[in-house]
Amino acid sequence: MGWANETMGRAHDQEEERRMRADAQRNAEKLRAAAAELFNERGLDAPLKEIARRAGVSHGTLYNLFGSREALIDDVVADLAAARLGEAAERALAHEDAWAGFAYYIETVCELQITDAAIRDVVIGRYPNALRLMAVCESTNAAAARIIERAQQAGALRPDFAHEDLLFLFGTNSLLARAARGHAPDLWRRGIAFTLDGLRTQAAHPLPAAPLTAQQLAEVMSKLTSTP
Repeated sequence: MGWANETMGRAHDQEEERRMRADAQRNAEKLRAAAAELFNERGLDAPLKEIARRAGVSHGTLYNLFGSREALIDDVVADLAAARLGEAAERALAHEDAWAGFAYYIETVCELQITDAAIRDVVIGRYPNALRLMAVCESTNAAAARIIERAQQAGALRPDFAHEDLLFLFGTNSLLARAARGHAPDLWRRGIAFTLDGLRTQAAHPLPAAPLTAQQLAEVMSKLTSTP
């Protein structure tokens, strides 16, 4: 009878392990759904306790399953950001008219920043320790550089516009997105229209200052992306 009891014990343990794995999987899915909602509503600094509460699990369960905010961001946001930003770049590069593609890209990314607080934070590089997300940012920046170069080679975009200027543009739009969300949702369109008109080659005048260096850009973006 001893072997029978031992076999039954092992079966019970295996069943309990399967149940615990199933519970963990269900909790992880609930946390992913809650995080996606709150990141979209509030940005990547949405309170983790609120994510856990909305998912109906404990704060400790969130940490047990994901370990850190950055891991949760990578799990929930990275693929979505890559798809949306990648699609914007692909469509921009598909435009026959290089200026139209450039303008489309600017308008589309700025609109994503307004309508999705998570994308707003992704574009300006918040949470640099979310490694998968930073890989998305690097890919996005490379695509943006191609869009800029294409418009400049066509003679449509002023030649002194640098990639750092684009990131600065998105950074200022991010601040506007935070301030205007829910109050003046279309305000950004006015600002971007002025900006695009000023970026046309025929509207160019000598600039009063040089673009940010890589070090200056890193310092400025670090301050811009710091959690209030």
